[in-house]
Formats: sequence, structure tokens, C-alpha cells
Amino acid sequence: MRKPTSVSSLAEFGRVRLSKSFFMRDFLFSDIASIHGFNNVPNNPDRAIAAGTRLCEELLEPLQDAFGRLAIRSAFRSVEVNGFGNEMQRAGKSGYNCASNEANYAGHIWDELDNDGCMGATACVIVPSFWDRFHAEGDWQKLAWWIHDNLPYSSLEFFPKYWAFNIGSHEKPLRRIDHYIPKGCMTKPGMENHSGSHEHLWAGIL
Repeated sequence: MRKPTSVSSLAEFGRVRLSKSFFMRDFLFSDIASIHGFNNVPNNPDRAIAAGTRLCEELLEPLQDAFGRLAIRSAFRSVEVNGFGNEMQRAGKSGYNCASNEANYAGHIWDELDNDGCMGATACVIVPSFWDRFHAEGDWQKLAWWIHDNLPYSSLEFFPKYWAFNIGSHEKPLRRIDHYIPKGCMTKPGMENHSGSHEHLWAGIL
């Protein structure tokens, strides 16, 4: 598929179905692109579709099946959008939270392979039902441990507001969970808490 360059071709690209309930258009909105007039579309649509399909089928659909509707906060970014966002972040501008393009290949930049030649995709999501049930007690880690035990994720990054989190798929999964509540690493390979079942930490959330 060629890069969309017209309204009709972008509309057709947006209709590509990635899984039973997600379409490509669900992942194309960008605050940065909207404000600054960028076209947030992939240079390699076929790779973006392949990476997005894996993200949706292996991670987002099972998560939504278990907890109800997901809210997509941020997902695909073109190299132009992400590069500009990173430039603004390095300049200290408020509201821009983009790592470098190289760090986001096979992450938010779905249509580029990373330095190891691997494909991947990341989306930032909120699970409204989980927030509604548990924000008063403050234990966001219940959801992180459930995902760790039940889904083939590569990386998770949790944020304070509504416990939004980046969830990434990758051909070589890292199996690492980071957070900014406050900043730290919850688990990664080699840490004592990484292996085995953690059901006692998430029992009762379904």
C-alpha cells in the first residue's frame, strides 16, 4: 500500500481493520499533528498495519475483553510528528513528551524497524473501568501485574493521570514495566519479582 496522500486514500487506510474491534483510524490522532498541521500517516503503511495488527490482536483485544472499553490516548506517530515532539521536549516546551525517533522506532513509530531490525508498536491507553474501581485505593499495580501474568507484552509505562500507560508489542519482548508514580522500574528480567505467578497481587480485579 502506498502512503496516503489524499483524503480518499487516507480514509481508505483508516478503514483497515487491525482486529475484531480496532481500525487503523483509531490510532492516527495526534495532539501535536493537530496543533501544528502535520499529517500523522506512516511512510510504510504495510509495516504499520502489520505492527498494529499484532498490538491489537495480542494485547489490546484481550485487555478490552477483560476490562471493557479502552480509551486510546496516543498511538502511532510519524517520524515527522515524533521528531518535532522530541525537539520541543528538548527545548523545554510544556506538553511534549516524545523520546527520540531512534528510541521510538518499533514503539510509537510503528512503520520503522528498530536498530535490531525488529518490528513493534506501542499505544498509550486508559482502562476507564479499572480507574473507576481502584483509583480511591491508589493501587495501579494490580493492573500491571495482571498484564504481566496474562499478556505477551514487551513494555509497560504507567503514568499518574487516570493511570494511563504505554503498552508495547515487539518481536523480541523486553518484559519490562516502568512507571512515573513516582519514577521507577517495577520489574524487568533479572529482578527477583519478575518470574512466577503474581495472582495474589491482582486477585479480584476482574
